[in-house]
Amino acid sequence: MSITTNDLKNGMTLDLPEGLFQVVDFQHVKPGKGGAFVRTTLRNTRTGAVLDRTFRGAEKVEQAVIDKREMQYLYREGDELVFMDNASYDQLSVAPTSLGPAAGFLVEGASAVLQMYKGEIVGVDIPAAVELEVTETEPGVQGDRVSGARKPATVETGIAVSVPLFVNVGDRIKVDTRSGQYLTRV
Repeated sequence: MSITTNDLKNGMTLDLPEGLFQVVDFQHVKPGKGGAFVRTTLRNTRTGAVLDRTFRGAEKVEQAVIDKREMQYLYREGDELVFMDNASYDQLSVAPTSLGPAAGFLVEGASAVLQMYKGEIVGVDIPAAVELEVTETEPGVQGDRVSGARKPATVETGIAVSVPLFVNVGDRIKVDTRSGQYLTRV
């Protein structure tokens, strides 16, 4: 769908020759002399790289209409993750690389919103925090009570998280999905 740069809004996704970009910020500028222009900050939906770009006023750009589908993660099959569409019950096999770091926070039964464009996954929305079980960590040493001391722990999805010394194997912890940091013991 073709739109002009005068119609840009934050969060809108554009299909540019360089790839898919989401509008982070924009500013219409009307100088005293010359034509108006639009200064934008764009984020690449695949790589996360930020790009500053200036468009002429009323320049035509292609808007990408992103289809957001609510899905449930069912199980891992070989190298792929299998999701079920909550509306149609269709199953979809997805490579973990197309989900980026979000794949490390998915447990069976978890919900995720997959953002699709022309049949390709361009993004994924998961909850801001998830509860995961600690499967491997060193025991805390008695007497080692240094304030704020941390140790590495592996959770059920296989990712490593830095946790306080009092966390043990079998404990459930809450992890921030944006930063991968330990929040609290559950």
